Amino acid sequence: MRLFTTVAALRCYLSLCRIKNSHLGQEEWNSTIASLCQKTVGLVPTMGALHQGHLSLIQRARQENDTVIVSIFVNPLQFGPTEDYQRYPRALDRDRQLCEQAGVDVIFAPTPEEMGMGQGDKGDKEAKHPTPHNAPGLKLGNPPTILAPSHPAPLTQVVPPPEMTSVLCGRSRLGHFQGVATIVTKLLNLVQPDRAYFGQKDAQQLAIIKRLVQDLNIPVEIVGCPTVREASGLAMSSRNQYLTTEEKQHSTLLYRGLQRAKQAFEAGERSNGALIAAVKQELAASSAVQIEYVELVHPTTLMPLEQVEELGMVAIAARLGAARLIDNIILRDRPPIVAIDGPAGAGKSTVARLVAKQLGLLYLDTGAMYRALTWLVLQLEIPFEDECAIAELASKCQIQLAPSADLEQPVRVWINEQEVTQEIRSLQVTSRVSAIAAQSAVRQVLVKKQQHWGQKGGLVAEGRDIGTNVFPDAEVKIFLTASVPERAKRRQQDFQAQGQMNVSLEQLEQDIAARDWKDSTRDIAPLQKAADAIEIQTDGKTVAQVTDEIVNYYHQVLSRNH
Repeated sequence: MRLFTTVAALRCYLSLCRIKNSHLGQEEWNSTIASLCQKTVGLVPTMGALHQGHLSLIQRARQENDTVIVSIFVNPLQFGPTEDYQRYPRALDRDRQLCEQAGVDVIFAPTPEEMGMGQGDKGDKEAKHPTPHNAPGLKLGNPPTILAPSHPAPLTQVVPPPEMTSVLCGRSRLGHFQGVATIVTKLLNLVQPDRAYFGQKDAQQLAIIKRLVQDLNIPVEIVGCPTVREASGLAMSSRNQYLTTEEKQHSTLLYRGLQRAKQAFEAGERSNGALIAAVKQELAASSAVQIEYVELVHPTTLMPLEQVEELGMVAIAARLGAARLIDNIILRDRPPIVAIDGPAGAGKSTVARLVAKQLGLLYLDTGAMYRALTWLVLQLEIPFEDECAIAELASKCQIQLAPSADLEQPVRVWINEQEVTQEIRSLQVTSRVSAIAAQSAVRQVLVKKQQHWGQKGGLVAEGRDIGTNVFPDAEVKIFLTASVPERAKRRQQDFQAQGQMNVSLEQLEQDIAARDWKDSTRDIAPLQKAADAIEIQTDGKTVAQVTDEIVNYYHQVLSRNH
């Protein structure tokens, strides 16, 4: 693991990462850099004082990227004049150890001056710079002197929409989210990651950053991760260190209040007044909890809601002693989504259709969308390596799906008003669809359409990344798999039933193994089991047995949630 404190060092590292091996002679390639620098980069921005919440972000980034960079920077722009910039917890030595244990590749820990936010003299800079762990003369255990940046020079800042920054925490923390947006934009520009990871606990921050990336066309995927809680339910935060033992006991009222709102919601309550009253009733149990706000807003736009139509968020801010605590809970008024992922030939399509029929849910055949586009690319004879032309085609083409009474083909498929329900199941399309699905621009277009269909819930979807990328908030997640020989046998039977050319089992096994490797190693949304999915191995099981297993699990999840 490397620790960099300057922009120059970070840029040097990243530029070396992006140099292809083929451009260098063997003797020129530094083996350490080569081993660390791969394809995709995940960024986890933090202010340090790491806890299990941060580590969950790092773990997610480690699962989804080849290189993981953690920034540790206490950003002066997001602190008000009377806030806790000076005493905010700083523990770089401990943070470095935690990052190394978690498999982080690089820590970027600059000073405010290095990030263009101050003009301290050389002596101040030397005092405030943490020493890289691999530099000569390292002495652990001596924390750097913390000084506010002196005489900050005028700095170009990023100003998010006022309707998002003037509500909730923005009312009492003037300029806070402008400071957050500025440092996040700077970090995204410096690192240029494929993905950046933020916690749902800071829901207002997450919504603003997603809007920022969308509005400024920054090519990065913002990944929101679930709130991690202490055993008491208290959301983990670096500022929890400010709480006394007695205050920690009172702090559990925030989570209990949110749970009260959730219970009222599940009992059918949808109005702003009733949901907020449920929270405040719980918070009233302790006079030590000083409520700053309890509000019901839309989690994406942050606009206040009079009642929950499909999606809402109850957000809390309160003070306990020296600590200001925030928390929230998402309320969804929709039928559940069932996400079924797994490798090619595992039986996902057949099982998903039957599950949808038994549960009375819509079957969303996401694979058919990629197959339809693949068919069109083949028809137009567009080279598969011409990703720009395919991206333009994906953006312009119209794909329609409609339910069918035929259980074998419960979805009819059109592309540009031509029905291709049968054509997209050909061996030619099957052999090329993975190459199309791996293209970033294609996935962005089709995933947006799938997510639009899923807003109201009540559907079953199957694919390679449904539970991890398309519907990460799905209530039921299944990872369906089978051995390569079993899947090859099933594929051969499918081809024979369709009257297609006979392909040997050996060839099919080779094709399936190659497809598995391609799907699991692609840069964009690779095939992987979601952390909260259950795995079902289907070797030796009938379709009916697998279907019943999923339906039973669906009912178990629903009973737990209610």
